[in-house]
Amino acid sequence: MPGAIVIALGGNAITRSGEAGTIPQQFAHTAETLEQLKPLLAGGRALVITHGSGPQIGNVLIRVEEGGRRVPTLPLDTCDADVQGGMGYMIQRLACELFRREGIHRDVVTLVTQVLVDRHDPGFAAPSKYIGSFYDAERAAELRVTEPAWLLREVSPGRFRRVVPSPRPLEVLEARAISCLIEAGVVVIACGGGGIPVAWDGGRLVGVEGVIDKDPASSLLATRIGAASLLILTSVPQVAVRFGQPEQRWLDRLSAAEARALLAGGEFPPGSMGPKIEAAAGFVERGGSECIITSPECAGAALAGQGGTRITL
Repeated sequence: MPGAIVIALGGNAITRSGEAGTIPQQFAHTAETLEQLKPLLAGGRALVITHGSGPQIGNVLIRVEEGGRRVPTLPLDTCDADVQGGMGYMIQRLACELFRREGIHRDVVTLVTQVLVDRHDPGFAAPSKYIGSFYDAERAAELRVTEPAWLLREVSPGRFRRVVPSPRPLEVLEARAISCLIEAGVVVIACGGGGIPVAWDGGRLVGVEGVIDKDPASSLLATRIGAASLLILTSVPQVAVRFGQPEQRWLDRLSAAEARALLAGGEFPPGSMGPKIEAAAGFVERGGSECIITSPECAGAALAGQGGTRITL
């Protein structure tokens, strides 16, 4: 949809490092983020909100493991769906409150979103996403017997954690429904946690034990609905080179080619800014007008051209 914006909320928009991540804390931080996004929510542009769910899916997996002695355990794709619904409800409820308080006449809805992946994606041969609890060597040995499909990797001496694939998203199965909703003026919350990874197995659509990165999923969704802009919100106001070093330099603008060159040169770590740069470059290369990377506090100013890092073709 021309003029549409996809807003990808990073983890800091919902949880803060050093906190327990309780439900009241998550509601409080999400409310703060939506307040900062109020000019967008009050405007007439079509909006889709996506979000990460790393800490939340970790907590759900711990609950599943602890409850396994009394109730059947849940596969990872079902856990993804549960977290999408719960976090979507939180954002949706707070948006409804804001709309009523500010006299904004818009509707908001959460859409549980499936994202298609290839069962032969190289990511399945090289799992990279850590999820769930940390285990000592004794517990890890037990899990290798009781959960033979799990891959447990030693992340530090004597500490083990489950690792799962992170396949590349190919299609957002509900993209057409999302387009219909935003054309009707509805604010849509979609692709929570990167979406639920699914794959075709003959004539059946099956859940996949993996985690899709939120940023490439958001980029793909923005392309599929014909959005003009992708807004990636993170913990810093701009992208920087030599981040955290004495010669650190903030970047106002980058072309997709410049962004990819810096990415290839090792400026943006895989577990941090790297996926955001990859998502931004991919979006504009596929026809998007611009991607802006900034913090929630600077989002309004960045969209007005007064902050953030703007990536264009």
